[in-house]
Amino acid sequence: MTKKTSRIVVNMISESEFTVQGHGVHTAYKEITGALEKQPAIDIAINTNRSADIVHVQTVGMYALGRLLRKNGKKIVSAHLVPDSFIGSLRAAKYWKPVGKLWLKFFYSRADLVLACSKMVHDELVHDMKLSNVKVLYNTVDMARYRVAADDRRIARQALHLTERDFVVIGNGQVQPRKRLDTFISIARAMPDVTFYWIGGIPFKHLGAKYESMQKLINSVPPNLTVTGVIPLEDVRQYYMAADVFVLPATQENHPVCVLEAAGAGLPIVLRDIPQYDDTFRGSAVMAGTDEQFIQLVTRLRTDASFRQSAIHGAKKIAERFDSGAGAKRLVAMYQELLKEDEECA
Repeated sequence: MTKKTSRIVVNMISESEFTVQGHGVHTAYKEITGALEKQPAIDIAINTNRSADIVHVQTVGMYALGRLLRKNGKKIVSAHLVPDSFIGSLRAAKYWKPVGKLWLKFFYSRADLVLACSKMVHDELVHDMKLSNVKVLYNTVDMARYRVAADDRRIARQALHLTERDFVVIGNGQVQPRKRLDTFISIARAMPDVTFYWIGGIPFKHLGAKYESMQKLINSVPPNLTVTGVIPLEDVRQYYMAADVFVLPATQENHPVCVLEAAGAGLPIVLRDIPQYDDTFRGSAVMAGTDEQFIQLVTRLRTDASFRQSAIHGAKKIAERFDSGAGAKRLVAMYQELLKEDEECA
């Protein structure tokens, strides 16, 4: 630790501060940074050149690499991406995925510690990319910020021109093939008397996978579905406040922050049944194996009060497990352990 203070000096690095936002990596970075700012043992700054005990990198671009290569503090990288994350996210990814894998391995190997956002990401980094300095630190959010009071719901619904009688289903994510907006549209078409919102757009524009097809998909939504486009992070909260059910039909995820936000709001959560959720949401979220099951489950959540209460209880379990206050404390302990190891080696 620095001589002037007993606090751990952290320089948090994220290129999303000055490039593209509207994606989960940016949200995860903002959440953990906000939580660390509340920790008395931490003195944190963002994208600065100051001397630091810890340089914690959240993104994988050239600016971030430059900070990794400087001789200034112990280096930590939060691994939000694995090679499969590119497929269905960015244009022509299947052709340059091998290069992306080499880049990620090179980038992550520059760190003293890599923090995987899920066990599946951890296993891929260790077994497939042959990295040894990997631990799991799940994404977290400040659950208190999403907690819904009666006035919150009423005000949010008024802002969105909704009545208390409206049944509202929301999804959240970039509009890209792997997020399966097409499934969300199918649910909306099957339930024309329900109001649907998809929070998100195409932040990477023409670099996004199947950009033209995704744009056509957005333009083809039924009248009861609104795609918001990319909106400021602080504006996302009102949609959770106003909603009755959260649905994410994505076919590939790591540890999506939007699910945590929905859990904080106490919403029943319906996810596609994929193995990435085995160590996180399985047993707490409602799982759909097919597109038709999504329709059936949302319908049941609307009509079956007992089933709905069970799903809300599952969301509360997710919220308790992935609150950012506890996540920040775990991260501080990792900082301390890494610095202690460095002192012992000195």
